[in-house]
Amino acid sequence: MTNKVFITAALTGAVTPKDINEYIPMTPEEIAEDAYNCWKAGAAIVHLHMRDDNGKGSMEEALFKKSIDLLRAHKDCDVVICCTSSGTRHPITSQERMVHFKSIREIEMGSYDAGTFNWGTDGIFENSPQFLVELAKCYRENDVKAEIEIFDMGMLGNAKHYLKTGVLDAPLYCQFVLGVLGGMESTVDNLQYLVRHMPAGSKWSAFGIGKDHLPIMFAALALGADGIRVGLEDNVMFAKGVKATNVMLVERAVRVVKEFGKEIANSAEAREMLGIRQLVR
Repeated sequence: MTNKVFITAALTGAVTPKDINEYIPMTPEEIAEDAYNCWKAGAAIVHLHMRDDNGKGSMEEALFKKSIDLLRAHKDCDVVICCTSSGTRHPITSQERMVHFKSIREIEMGSYDAGTFNWGTDGIFENSPQFLVELAKCYRENDVKAEIEIFDMGMLGNAKHYLKTGVLDAPLYCQFVLGVLGGMESTVDNLQYLVRHMPAGSKWSAFGIGKDHLPIMFAALALGADGIRVGLEDNVMFAKGVKATNVMLVERAVRVVKEFGKEIANSAEAREMLGIRQLVR
């Protein structure tokens, strides 16, 4: 078990509006600057969604390109760039969910939501078997590491099946997502169950939604997680009555990891842990 823990900052998400928290970055300029500041604060990885001019989730290739170009313009910054493959609630084709991974070489990781489920009462979050096979092929061909987002035990079962059949490559990197209505509840018991049933040799991280982000962070560290995730995509409050910023959440995660007796993995170390190619500038 390594003593290093990497922090992922999930900056934006696809849904939460600015009138809930005015610090949510929306434009490419805001996203790039927030990503850079989170990296300076200790985040090794940034998980990126895009927003359109109306603040809605978007998979527009040009928005990803602009945000990433602005971020990489900070020549001192080697943060690992992870992009969503599912960042909108609007109808969208499989190809539209993958095009940025094929055209933007700076993308190093991509989300891989390993199944379909009812997302709360809003609708169906569809990730068909056909799409998951296509997405895995896209990632393999473009040297993108799959961040396998696991919302329930069925998704972990799917990921294990795709690993066994050669659709996914070992070792898996599992991101356990707890607390979304329609997925597994955000409890320590559920996190323990998922961790116990991962394929041997897998790397993993976890987070809880909203008020559950701190209990799941503490539990993940106690269970030996390779990483933890924080950010305004998952939680907009720092404490009761106090709105969070992404940097505030990263800074607190750094303190928690150190108080736990672990060390913060930098971006180069996170790449090594996850088997991602090292950045060449």
